Amino acid sequence: MTPERAHYAAMDWFVLASRIPGVSWWLRRKVRQQNEGKSIEVAGLKFPNRVGLAAGFDKDAKWLDALALLGFGFVEIGTVTPRAQSGNPKPRLFRLVEDEGVLNRMGFNNEGLVPAVARLVRRPDGLVVGGNIGKNKITPNDRAAEDYVACVDAMHAHVDYFVVNVSSPNTPGLRALQDKEPLTSLLRAVVKRNDGHPGSRPVFLKIAPDLTDGQLDDIVDIVLGEGVDGVVATNTTISRDDLVTDAEAVSAMGPGGVSGAPVRERATEVVRYLASKSQGQFPIIGVGGVDSVEAAQEKLDAGASLVQIYSGMIYQGPGLPSRLVQGLT
Repeated sequence: MTPERAHYAAMDWFVLASRIPGVSWWLRRKVRQQNEGKSIEVAGLKFPNRVGLAAGFDKDAKWLDALALLGFGFVEIGTVTPRAQSGNPKPRLFRLVEDEGVLNRMGFNNEGLVPAVARLVRRPDGLVVGGNIGKNKITPNDRAAEDYVACVDAMHAHVDYFVVNVSSPNTPGLRALQDKEPLTSLLRAVVKRNDGHPGSRPVFLKIAPDLTDGQLDDIVDIVLGEGVDGVVATNTTISRDDLVTDAEAVSAMGPGGVSGAPVRERATEVVRYLASKSQGQFPIIGVGGVDSVEAAQEKLDAGASLVQIYSGMIYQGPGLPSRLVQGLT
């Protein structure tokens, strides 16, 4: 079974299992017990615990009820684009087993705003849900703000926070939006539109781990200057340095972003740099290689307020979020 097919098959089976009489009741009871005394307020939102699911796992808000049973304090859906798109050609998802990492070039494959919003209307109570938003591949960068604003308008009443994703390496030209001038313009448009809705939602910016210190300095200035509420650090890396997996095998997989254990150290460095440079003036969600209590605590100690997991679920199993919630201090 291909990794992409395994992903959907595993969730289909879990959804079925959760419908067995008594299973969902028992899991909900367990989650409530785990969350006692674990809640935290970040960016004006109360999170049941510090452990969330990163965007990319549930792109279309299909599995929120089931994911809530695993103990996540929050789930970030997406990346959602205004119009449906199929993403990059398959195969586009690969396991780096020796590195406990993943290489992907999914390309923002999703069903678009309309189906996602229809599912969000029925989202489970008690779960904080974030909306990770992006632009369609066919939308030129000089019109990118139109796509992001369209997502804000459609999803505003149905999510608790937004994440502006300009850091995926798998949509051509997207990372150019991280440059200071276009990023400032984009975030200004998103924040303005968000503030125009009743009950403004926190807006986070998701950045790449491959930015230089100078670029990270610009990120801090932009976030503080444009009224952005926080940063998600980080997305996948285009670096192939220090991988244990055979270089020829990695090369044969083709382009894409690497996540999981290989990005853990750099992601923590970015969290620490942002926290220090900003003097803690905005919250940071730490993501990248969070596959153990130690790895999660590392992000928190570096300055993150919350953590997210994704690749760690592949190698550590569905019990990972529960173990993290219980083990974090």
